[in-house]
Amino acid sequence: MIRKKDYTEQELVEGCCHNDRFYQERLYRRFFPTMQRMVQRYTTDPEVGLTIINNGFLKVFQKIDTYSFSGSLEGWIRRIVFRALADHFRSEKRSLQFLELDNRDAPTVTGALDKLFLEDLLSLVDQLPAVSKEVFRLYCIEGYNHREIGEQLHMSEGTSKWHLSKAREKLRTLINRQYKDRSYAG
Repeated sequence: MIRKKDYTEQELVEGCCHNDRFYQERLYRRFFPTMQRMVQRYTTDPEVGLTIINNGFLKVFQKIDTYSFSGSLEGWIRRIVFRALADHFRSEKRSLQFLELDNRDAPTVTGALDKLFLEDLLSLVDQLPAVSKEVFRLYCIEGYNHREIGEQLHMSEGTSKWHLSKAREKLRTLINRQYKDRSYAG
């Protein structure tokens, strides 16, 4: 049987629904680069990133029969891989530990954090200015210290600390806005 080179999303999904390894590989190869770029924004360790992506694709293959073609296949896969990313950070017990709160933030921000999911927090992190977001990610999620961040991003330790401070300040504002907008009740 001769198999053509480019397959439609419909063909890929149907093949994966039949647990056909050939179609699973084609789907994986088509969407892997996009998922890799997304995961690399949150982790700099290639092995950890690959594990997260593979866990995500395993869930994709397990749930592919639920895909209804109502939205983009890439978006559907992206959501599943993003959940695998969130699951990884939850399992590492880093999920909500990266926000150090001042006493003045405790009443509103802590209440909001109890109601937010990790996915919500990571989407708020995505709203930070680029350099501050990168410093925040490296320090709070990846666990680098300011000296290492400074070397990696070609800045001083003091500049790294400033960006982290600005990132936390902006996150507090975003979380408070999210808290008010969603009217979380205790």
